[in-house]
Amino acid sequence: MTNKKSDHDISGRKFYPAKEEARFTEDCPESTPQTEHPAYKLAFRDTDFMLREELRPVRFQLELLKPEMLLDEAGVGSTLVMYGSARIPSPENAEELVANALPEKKAVAHKLAEKAKYYQEAYRLAKMVSEKSIIEDGKRQFVVCSGGGPSIMEAANRGASDAGAESIGLNIILPHEQAPNAYVTPYLSLNFHYFALRKMHFLLRARAVAVFPGGFGTFDEFFELLTLIQTGKMKPIPIMLFGKDFWNRVVDLEALADEGTINHDDLKLFHWCETAEDAWKHIAEFYELDR
Repeated sequence: MTNKKSDHDISGRKFYPAKEEARFTEDCPESTPQTEHPAYKLAFRDTDFMLREELRPVRFQLELLKPEMLLDEAGVGSTLVMYGSARIPSPENAEELVANALPEKKAVAHKLAEKAKYYQEAYRLAKMVSEKSIIEDGKRQFVVCSGGGPSIMEAANRGASDAGAESIGLNIILPHEQAPNAYVTPYLSLNFHYFALRKMHFLLRARAVAVFPGGFGTFDEFFELLTLIQTGKMKPIPIMLFGKDFWNRVVDLEALADEGTINHDDLKLFHWCETAEDAWKHIAEFYELDR
């Protein structure tokens, strides 16, 4: 039944919403060769059509738009992004990791277990910042955002959860299983097909980034962030690099400057940290916040 008043309302909507139009097709009882053929499906409800190679630009747009809309509706003004390994154990699981490791992998297990302190610092930083509950312009600031997976990512979401705060998880579809950790706020648990769009959403609202020891993924995210700021595509934000011994062992940043492929001043784009307190002090000083 139509609303007669709205029919005659100058400002009223004159076209049915897409959701209602879609329902009309479901309510149609007639089944014919024409209506049963995939060609008859509404384009936006035709999954096979949406997944065609030619529709990649549309999927890019959708993957950019959906998270942006959901985060905006959730009142997220800015984020504290936390990057790091998916393999470092929590302190409570470190001994078990070593105990269960095969003899030829004991040395690696010990090294990962030694890094459990970074799980703890990621947890402490997320909890500390979440407890501050900073609100500005009616929006929540420094909402914790992780890659949504295990290890350092789990620590970030877990710290926010234990502070009674919501947090974001930006997961990625991979050939092997990659599920959200249990501490991500369900309605802020987002999933991506495209790495490029996921990385874009990491930084669109980022006002600070904490980088913990990690592998290729962490390197990718960290160096892209440095490149964006170095080239002037992005304004400087606090970048806290945890684990000086680890980073100096796996990549010689000073050597890059000595070789002339970057400037020595580029090494000032990030700040060395070892504790959650170090990181928050750097953020607070950068934004001139009361600690």
